[in-house]
Amino acid sequence: QVQLVESGGGLVTAGDALRLSCAVSGGTHSWYIMGWFRQAPAKEREFVAAISWPGRSTFYGDSVKGRFTISEDNAKNTMYLQMNSLKPEDTASYYCAVRARTSTDPVYTTQGYDYWGQGTQVTVSS
Repeated sequence: QVQLVESGGGLVTAGDALRLSCAVSGGTHSWYIMGWFRQAPAKEREFVAAISWPGRSTFYGDSVKGRFTISEDNAKNTMYLQMNSLKPEDTASYYCAVRARTSTDPVYTTQGYDYWGQGTQVTVSS
């Protein structure tokens, strides 16, 4: 049974930084894609960032490019999202997800992922 558990969310002020973590347990420990999405109230789930395995190519949504950095520690089965220069519009629940199969689905689409975490709330005040 694959489980993903996010942590690191919280309430911060605009301009602050946060680092989210996603601990992955179960499965083969080799994922094709690991990603972060976010969802604000009354909005669709939005792609934030993804990292491929192997090769560790990274992908970012336009709204976070230059501010957020995705990384992973394979030895710890943990993925991270370093978020700098946070803005009030970054307020959302953040979800991590992994793709466990080969797929032609783009990394920025939710259907390209097989397992999801429960989410962690990030609130940025102005």
